[in-house]
Amino acid sequence: MRARTLMVMGTASDVGKSVVVTALCRAFARAGVRVAPFKSQNMSNNAAVCIGGGEIGRAQAVQAEACGLEPTIDMNPVLLKPESETGCQVVIRGRPRFHMKTSDHDRYRAEAWPEIVASYEALVEKFELIVIEGAGGAAEINLRQRDMVNWSIASLTEAPVLLLGDIDKGGVFASLVGTVELLSAAERQRVKGFLINKFRGDRALLDPGLRFLEERTGIAMLGVLPYQRNLNLPQEDSAMLDDRAIGGAPKAITIGVVRLPRISNYTDFQPLENEPEVAVHYLSDPHTAPKLDVLILPGTKNTVADLSWLRASGWENFLVRHRRDNGWIVGVCGGFQMLGERIIDDYRIESDRRETVALGLLQVETIFQREKITQRVGAVHLSTGLPVAGYKIHAGRVTGTATAASNALFRIIECDGVAADDSDGAASEDRRVIGTSIHGLFDNPGFRRKFIDTVRESKGLGTLEMSLPEDPRADRQAALDRIADVLEAHVDMSRVAALAGLSWRRCADAAPSAPEVR
Repeated sequence: MRARTLMVMGTASDVGKSVVVTALCRAFARAGVRVAPFKSQNMSNNAAVCIGGGEIGRAQAVQAEACGLEPTIDMNPVLLKPESETGCQVVIRGRPRFHMKTSDHDRYRAEAWPEIVASYEALVEKFELIVIEGAGGAAEINLRQRDMVNWSIASLTEAPVLLLGDIDKGGVFASLVGTVELLSAAERQRVKGFLINKFRGDRALLDPGLRFLEERTGIAMLGVLPYQRNLNLPQEDSAMLDDRAIGGAPKAITIGVVRLPRISNYTDFQPLENEPEVAVHYLSDPHTAPKLDVLILPGTKNTVADLSWLRASGWENFLVRHRRDNGWIVGVCGGFQMLGERIIDDYRIESDRRETVALGLLQVETIFQREKITQRVGAVHLSTGLPVAGYKIHAGRVTGTATAASNALFRIIECDGVAADDSDGAASEDRRVIGTSIHGLFDNPGFRRKFIDTVRESKGLGTLEMSLPEDPRADRQAALDRIADVLEAHVDMSRVAALAGLSWRRCADAAPSAPEVR
């Protein structure tokens, strides 16, 4: 039997579609439904690696986890990774295919659409329900002829659509009604219910507006979700960093993450935000940065372009002063590459420059290759013996004396579930400048706490004695349950399930187990 479908579209970007789809996946999985997520085309530099290699949008990986599944490339067959204002890398079924400009759409559609259809068909044969996420706004009339993620997918999958609006932005009634008004008659027929997200205050105050919506459009209001703080879930892209401002009470350790224009996988540093007495700031302007103990250069979709921005913005001078004051510097993936001595790009993978002088803080160099590495890895932190699990997504190979086995930070013992013996990372002589190609490093609680304690000790502070969770996935599982609980409390799930041809039954005993992480 082919899977039923249910689709969530929004009135705009950043209204909460990914979170609502994640909550729906978790709620249905807890009710014993074999459910999987699907987003045909995602645009994000925040990626996750599937078992066996290949990358998809991180939001779909989290949605898979909500279902109790390992992520697969079928859940997000097309990932667009922005490289500039007008160009992006096209990743199809987990592998980079080509670099696209706006004029390349015909080629893009010809290559991407058959793969989208094939991925969807693969999922519907395995599951009972597919929860589909749209992108951007549902009424992007200027892009209608190019659409491969909203109404073309709703038609392909014959999915009933829930339309989501964000009341926190203001104008939610106008955005919902206006979106419906701009749809074709066939598209309107597919919209079966409204959801309002991020509401603060007395729900009863909304009742006149909710009645108006239903009377004006003939579409049912199925729920009003409250504003939820600290979801503790990875977000799809860096839009949420706009809300991160410097402020609040001082903490013992202050960490700054440089918000590069093409920042990728910034979720690497979210676990640090939950550590006691640690403040994490995402910073664009070095002139407004607070006094920092640790400065982090994150991953980037374009190392050379963001290195140029780094210099033009004054961050290189900031790094020099920070280093002179015995501050800690951490580089991850593209940030690691920036910390080296030079970047070689003979094949013009990321820029038109064959060679770029890097920051010179580590004795390594990066050589870009055509083939992109996407791997899940298991490693050991050599100086402490602590285990580390993470993933790699990069085209640049970092080499040099500082990465030799005798000087490396980590020994790789597993790649994609297969035993390995390799080295990764480098450090300065005083070990205060470190770099690695491993994403997800701070997801490992033992390593994360050891790093923070080392910084504390360098400041003359005592180590933290608080116990760490035995299962590093426990917090994520609890967060997934919380958003599903909120959904079930504020949305008419019986009517939502009926739209997909299912009967709703909440069964706490049917909660999905966490997927195995290898």
